[in-house]
Amino acid sequence: MLSYTVYSEAGGVGKTSLTANLAVAHARGGLNPLVVPLDPQDGDLSRLLGVDDNRADSNADNLVRHMVNSPRGPFDELVRTAEGVDIVPEHNMLSDLSNHLSREQSKAEDLGDAYNIYAQLRRVLRDADVGEKYDVLICDPPATESDHLYNAIYATRNLVIPVEPSWKGQASVEGLADLATNFAEQLNIDLGVLGAIPNGVKNTSDQREMIEDIEFPVPETIADRTSLMEGCWRQQCSAFHYVQEHRDRRRDYELETLAQLDRLARFLEEQGGIEAPNPPEPGALEETA
Repeated sequence: MLSYTVYSEAGGVGKTSLTANLAVAHARGGLNPLVVPLDPQDGDLSRLLGVDDNRADSNADNLVRHMVNSPRGPFDELVRTAEGVDIVPEHNMLSDLSNHLSREQSKAEDLGDAYNIYAQLRRVLRDADVGEKYDVLICDPPATESDHLYNAIYATRNLVIPVEPSWKGQASVEGLADLATNFAEQLNIDLGVLGAIPNGVKNTSDQREMIEDIEFPVPETIADRTSLMEGCWRQQCSAFHYVQEHRDRRRDYELETLAQLDRLARFLEEQGGIEAPNPPEPGALEETA
């Protein structure tokens, strides 16, 4: 199974949009992806793909309950599907995840048991046989160092880094590389960086120089597509669905962006040692009537 966390400590780099569109691109290739978003904020992946209707329901079962061994049902019943992608929707309990995990740790230590706060998402996914049921696992944590991020990293062991095309963005990538190294050493895990994805690129000379200095693989650089991505949030869908269903005409530059997303998915699949059984022509969409 290919597994990775999409993360950048810099906000506003299109992290959640990239996660959703990569998941759809994996599904377009015939793979079965599961997305586990972990952002406690309202503008999250569950909102983007329209599966956030139970977010504020205090009685609803949710991922946090499973992470602290208080589920109200089987894991499979948490899963929602949009555009061929299975998603574990975010819930407001994510805001208190650290407190819940700390209480569980205290209980375990009082009984003389070992408890790894950062391993709880991995445990939930393992117990639910996610590795057998899915081809791809993607986590989308918030853009802060937190128990949400650390659980995502511990579960996936790989990073995909969206990059702001500026020297500030370059500094955040360097900082993230140090964070990844330190976290891998602290938890004694192997942690890889599958690639860095410059996003919102306007192709200035400074941006080109910055991109050339990135130490990780850069399989694609995605141009500034503010209108397209804002349309996706408005219609609660991926870029593929938005261009297919909500554009009155096909724009070549947007089709190229879709092709880049398809190619990114194929690149990441190759890095993870899996192969999409039915990959489309990059960017190809069905004709609408």
